Amino acid sequence: MSTLQELRVGVVGVGQRAVLAEYANRPGYSRVVSCADTTERGRTDARRLFGPDVAVHEDYRAMTGDDLDAVFVFTPDFLHTEPVVHFLQAGVAVFVEKPMAIGIEDCDAMLAAARTHGARLYVGHNLRHLPALRTMRQLIDEGAVGNVRAVWCRHFVGSGGDYYFKDWHAERDKTTGLLLQKGAHDIDVIHWLAGGYSREVVGLGGLTVYGENPHRRGQDAGFADRRMPEWFDRDAWPPAKLRDLNPIIDVEDLSMMTAKLDNGVYMSYQQCHYTPDYWRNYTVIGDAGRLENFGDGIEGDPAVVRVWNARRSGYRAEADVTVEIRPDTAERHGGADQQLVAEFLRFAVEGGPTETSPLAAREAVAAGVAATESLRAGGRPVAVPELDPALAAYFQAHQRTDVPV
Repeated sequence: MSTLQELRVGVVGVGQRAVLAEYANRPGYSRVVSCADTTERGRTDARRLFGPDVAVHEDYRAMTGDDLDAVFVFTPDFLHTEPVVHFLQAGVAVFVEKPMAIGIEDCDAMLAAARTHGARLYVGHNLRHLPALRTMRQLIDEGAVGNVRAVWCRHFVGSGGDYYFKDWHAERDKTTGLLLQKGAHDIDVIHWLAGGYSREVVGLGGLTVYGENPHRRGQDAGFADRRMPEWFDRDAWPPAKLRDLNPIIDVEDLSMMTAKLDNGVYMSYQQCHYTPDYWRNYTVIGDAGRLENFGDGIEGDPAVVRVWNARRSGYRAEADVTVEIRPDTAERHGGADQQLVAEFLRFAVEGGPTETSPLAAREAVAAGVAATESLRAGGRPVAVPELDPALAAYFQAHQRTDVPV
């Protein structure tokens, strides 16, 4: 740990998500002092975001000499592992964006490095700080639905064409698949709400819309230095009107998985990348009630959580308990991003339990990998590989708060 008053923070990969690190510029407490990016645009953006005095490098390994206390890793998902392990081996606290990695072995390598070197590892699952989902978790903890027996999630990814089918996200070798890359976010939440981890999964799905779209861009169409907001086209509807899709598209745009968790809870997850609306709907069913969110508040929009638990009935829109959620519209993801960074910085200094969990992040990736394998095998059941018990026990004891104990 630096002897300076302010925590010295670095950023690896200054792309679209790097704005999250702006929350780490807290005079007197923490400051971004070092960045690395392989592109000229990224290095220019580092100075724009964090000031002219920030040290800027092309190779993240050169940041080791900048006396860092903590590092954010915002590289593309398939490039997370090497910088994460590098800084953990140096004893630097690491924040890695979700998903943790695109393969189980890489996740396990990060966990092993954190344990071996006594370094602090944090994964950016910001939905655990989202007001609507925290309300749902609180209601579960208070017994609003009794014992949880099932958790379902429908994810309507209305902007999926722009977000995931115009760049590297559309390629299997860079994501494994969107059931992992996009789904790991939701799988982690389902595990969190359910209090367990997937152990056997079944997946189905396919490339049902975007594979038929012939409007692909060329390999040299100038997308390398562009960011998603620069090609986003809200007026392109229906999805067949999208243009400049990635030359390679071999991931699914419609996918589903079911799973049995280690605590006996069952889960279901559905993801579609061409709906007209964009939001997540979670349903939690217990042995004494059901709760569900309408709207998720991610873009600062109002959301509501409804609970049916007082009596049996036919269809009724009015619930027995209704909780309105009004996120802070001035902050990203309803304030969840700001809270995420604040927790990481506190963790970098003090250690201790965190609302997010690297153990849970690994399990979300593992479930996504297994479900993708099942999907591409026509729905064959696949067991989710378990983590080394010694590693699991280490993070259970030192950091995990995602499952009540």
